[in-house]
Amino acid sequence: MTYTLYIGDRTFSSWSLRGWLMLEKFGLPYQTRMVGLYSGTMAADLAHIVPARTVPAMTTPESFVLTDSLAMAETLVENHLDVALYPGDKGARALARSICAEMHSGFAALRGECPNMISHVWDGFAPSPAVLADLARIEELWALARTRHGTDSPWLFGDYSLAEVFYAPVALRITTYGLPVSAAAQEYVDAHLRDAAFLDWRQEALQEIHDPWPYPLDLPRKPWPVNLS
Repeated sequence: MTYTLYIGDRTFSSWSLRGWLMLEKFGLPYQTRMVGLYSGTMAADLAHIVPARTVPAMTTPESFVLTDSLAMAETLVENHLDVALYPGDKGARALARSICAEMHSGFAALRGECPNMISHVWDGFAPSPAVLADLARIEELWALARTRHGTDSPWLFGDYSLAEVFYAPVALRITTYGLPVSAAAQEYVDAHLRDAAFLDWRQEALQEIHDPWPYPLDLPRKPWPVNLS
């Protein structure tokens, strides 16, 4: 029973990272297929799995096609009732589903003004008021989850869950653009940066070559954080 996951360039594709984490972090069987997101071959690469048009996309062992990360997540929950993709507590599970859905549909300023990339840190990026408002809402959701359902674990609901899958690229954007967050939020961001699965993903991303760079900024670059305490 193996899933096939179609992903784009690891350096930039935040939604591909989400699709990969929800399989990798929970030990579900899968194989990966690369799609030419930035090379211009995406339509051809996905033509055989109708109606997929973007990444990530996933086919199930039954050959069902899923074209959206939230649909992928809910299908995995349905197919693997013995795997704790969401928190076990009913209240925690409701909140986790809610904040995943809000990430999936919201935070347009953060996503639009801070394209995902995990190669370096921009030095001197100035977030807009809209980005700061998105960050404030994100911190509110993270704090609510930790206050109601958190433990001594670094994750929002104690154990790693789909909430982490959906907010991992937010943590990476905060890092890439040096966005201002509270100390508590930064601890959560650092947990993502230290996570072994993400480190594997980034190591693969570092092998990619992009010329021209898709998202140039006239700012100095600083190294990606390593050896976090």
